[in-house]
Amino acid sequence: MATPARAEILSLFRSLLRTSKNFSDYNIREYAKRRTIDGFHQNKNLSDPSSISSAFSEGKSQLEVAKRQSIVYSLYAPKSKSVMEMPSL
Repeated sequence: MATPARAEILSLFRSLLRTSKNFSDYNIREYAKRRTIDGFHQNKNLSDPSSISSAFSEGKSQLEVAKRQSIVYSLYAPKSKSVMEMPSL
């Protein structure tokens, strides 16, 4: 597998962040966002093409999992909002 281009990696990052916004539950949404950012920070210094390709493949599989999970979570979304989402007085 060829090493992904910088644009492909950034596109994956943006897609993961966009998918994290689809979760209806605040805690799950923030966890997905935090995990995406932490994962990319952890792998930002990779230089070996094979490790970059494997990290990219892992990210793509995580994107597919996140998309499926956001659909499942939307089916069973809580009726009330989290305290973090309530308007402040």
